[in-house]
Amino acid sequence: MKKKIVLAAVLTAMCIFAGCSFKEPEPESTTVESTAPVETTVKETTEVSSEEETTPEETTELEINDSGSRIIIASDMHYLARELTDFKSSFKNRIEHGDGKVMQYVWEITDAFIQEVKKEKPDLVILSGDLTYNGEWESHIEFAEKLEEIEEAGIPVIVIPGNHDINNPYAVKFTGDTVEGIESIEAVDFEDIYQNFGYNEAVSRDPASLSYVYQVNDYTRALMLDSCQYYPRNLVGGMIRNDTYDWIEEQMEEAWNLGMNVIPVAHHNLLDESEVYLDDCTIEHSEQLIDQLESWDVPLFLSGHLHVQHHMRSGEDFGIYEIVTSSLATPPCQYGLLDYGDDGSFRYSAKALDMEGWAKQTGSTNKELLNFNEFGKQFLSKVFYNQAQDEFERLDSLKNLTPNQREQMAKVYAELNVACSSGKVFEMRDKAMAKNGYKLWMNEGYQSILSQYLEWITRDGTKDYNVLIGE
Repeated sequence: MKKKIVLAAVLTAMCIFAGCSFKEPEPESTTVESTAPVETTVKETTEVSSEEETTPEETTELEINDSGSRIIIASDMHYLARELTDFKSSFKNRIEHGDGKVMQYVWEITDAFIQEVKKEKPDLVILSGDLTYNGEWESHIEFAEKLEEIEEAGIPVIVIPGNHDINNPYAVKFTGDTVEGIESIEAVDFEDIYQNFGYNEAVSRDPASLSYVYQVNDYTRALMLDSCQYYPRNLVGGMIRNDTYDWIEEQMEEAWNLGMNVIPVAHHNLLDESEVYLDDCTIEHSEQLIDQLESWDVPLFLSGHLHVQHHMRSGEDFGIYEIVTSSLATPPCQYGLLDYGDDGSFRYSAKALDMEGWAKQTGSTNKELLNFNEFGKQFLSKVFYNQAQDEFERLDSLKNLTPNQREQMAKVYAELNVACSSGKVFEMRDKAMAKNGYKLWMNEGYQSILSQYLEWITRDGTKDYNVLIGE
């Protein structure tokens, strides 16, 4: 088999608390039953550090390649059908003590995203999983109807499932002060519901999973990888099935023979994007997939799942880059703009939804939507503040802290997490680390995983993760 030169080594390089380790409480009842399913070279890549002046906004204005494609990437929409909540106490409590998703405005966020996609007029939209809140049948149906609006504008959309989307025992309906378990979908249902969003157009389908290949243009294909585990039960973590590895190899060889680039996309992460949360975030035995993709000199891998903006490389000076696009449902509600050249070069920048502009244009009188930038920061800060306070009550080692100490610790935890969600810890890390609340986490709260997470955030947060340029 003729391959490109294998890179010299496979080096391991985040599974963020909000995105992949925050467990949903069990619903009071459930009706779900489980049933069995169904020549590019890596070029020099530029990372924008905290010392450089380039911003994501400036990068989005970069000239698009004369030849290539502009792709919009969005992840972790967590759409909930409107009929599944009455907006009362159970729904409100889940939002305020959740992981930062602005579920009370998920419908407005979705509509604003669709409007911006139509305005941007990309060549393709890629949605990398967790399309729904918890896999509710009604949520999938309603969300697919929304995606039809993009397709009707002449812009193709392709999707893959996330860990929330299939055979999810936590599919729920919020009524009053109760949370009721309802029906989730199966794998065959996912393919049927989203058949017009990649599956019908696939040039190849993996018999072992919901993975497929989509032809982006004459020179590039998207390798859409189903990394989810949903049988015999739903799991948070990801893996690639053994038979799928064989199918991937066939697709890579075919693309090589046709002279095409390949952009792999999965919900779960290829690289260890966090030193704290690994089991539920990084694809199990991902070194096999890294080695396989690097043996074909694949330069870029796209994923989601973490609910934060991040990127890293498998080796210090060489290897495959992974870009993690943050959750569209979590402030600042970002998506990615990727200009991918026919020569394999790429330019990526994250862009926040213009919720305020959408609210004004649609005549909304909702003050939170009209001032969404500030509202989003305050909302997210409150959610993370509540996470810290909940941790103080959970761990006996933290119960002796004074109210003032708890307040300081909760505030700095919230500040750092808000910055981490948007990939901009570098802007405030030094000030945050100098605060007494941070020092208390390191000295008094070291037994908590939240302390470990804060330590990682500050060690990792030395650059802007919203921009990546591969020349």
